[in-house]
Amino acid sequence: MEPRPRYVWVAELLRRPILSGELGPGERLPSRSRLARIYDVSEQVSRHALRLLVSEGLVEARPGAGYFVRSLPNVHRFPRTDRASGAGVGPLHPAESDVATEKAEDPVARRLVLRTGTPVFRTLTVGTAEGEPVAVHTAWEPTSLTRGTLRSPADAPDTGVLDRLAGAGVSVDRVVEEVGVRPLREPEATSLRLPPGRPMLVVERTHYCQGRPVETSDLVGSTDQCRLVYRLSLTRPRWRLP
Repeated sequence: MEPRPRYVWVAELLRRPILSGELGPGERLPSRSRLARIYDVSEQVSRHALRLLVSEGLVEARPGAGYFVRSLPNVHRFPRTDRASGAGVGPLHPAESDVATEKAEDPVARRLVLRTGTPVFRTLTVGTAEGEPVAVHTAWEPTSLTRGTLRSPADAPDTGVLDRLAGAGVSVDRVVEEVGVRPLREPEATSLRLPPGRPMLVVERTHYCQGRPVETSDLVGSTDQCRLVYRLSLTRPRWRLP
């Protein structure tokens, strides 16, 4: 086994007191030159060690001031079996909800198996905690499903998607989710008050009725603040352990 790079070793020595709480939020770390002297390494090694901790979200670099232990962000857990959430951002407070009609373009058209340009309802909801935006939920569904039924996203904004579509005679029988990380896009960046391009957690969720996609959505949130909680029901085995 090849030995670990020296900067990984230095980073580990700094990481331990941060995770244990010995070094609290806001405390300043030794400078690159001091770290080099303490651990008998080059400044290049100490620089890489500090950058590694920055990339892990444990340390922040303040230009002209040095490196400081970062305050741990509040973590928000999103239950993925929640039937009641109409806005898709629970447990956050739904704010800045907006419903509009637009023409489906790729990749939304492909996800809904529609022709490009087919009218869809687009619902955008920002989830906030203590007044700060944390996640944005954008959903699309063909207008033909609920227009004129009083069950469209504009007519029933606080009703969960399953109950709302069921009221229009569309029974959702399957849900597919794909979880990944991608760069933040506009207008998501504007809603979250973050620069575009930042890596974000993304949940692509699609509801189906008899094999036909009837609604699809993106839940976008910061990777250090958002967690997904899945509760899976398992079929009991017929046999018993001896």
